[in-house]
Amino acid sequence: MTQYIDVDVRPILRAGGEPFSVIMSALENLAPGQGLRLYATFRPIPLFAVMQKKGFAHTEQSLEGGEWEVLFTPAETQSEEHAVAASSFDNWPDPAVTLDNRDLDPPEPMVRILAEADKLGPGETLSALLRREPVFLFPQLEKRGFRWLGGFTSDGTAYELTVRAPS
Repeated sequence: MTQYIDVDVRPILRAGGEPFSVIMSALENLAPGQGLRLYATFRPIPLFAVMQKKGFAHTEQSLEGGEWEVLFTPAETQSEEHAVAASSFDNWPDPAVTLDNRDLDPPEPMVRILAEADKLGPGETLSALLRREPVFLFPQLEKRGFRWLGGFTSDGTAYELTVRAPS
């Protein structure tokens, strides 16, 4: 099981600083098989591609106040541990609804996910597979009070999203 080193760059960001060098320094100090748990004041989308090139997959979770927790896992262990990493976010229940939206064109995946999410009971989850990261969906989920976590599958062919209804 991957051990994660915590890197909280929120104070740097709040002070107007640039945390990239801190993140890269932490990355260089990881032991083989270790991962990085990053806390940020925003969803660090540009960092995802950098970390992927360095051999790390990611899963992410929005936190209260628009902040984010992102787990960067060495790609060779990510597929084995995806379920473990996902379940570590509050031990979310198995999905009540499973959607495969890979064959749909935008905006249908977003429309379908929002419609099904609105039907969830308190604390229930839904799981969806998509062709791409649903960046326009995230603000809509946030407005409705939903939490989510997601990331690309280890083979990079789909984005796997889990959405949790407010409790």
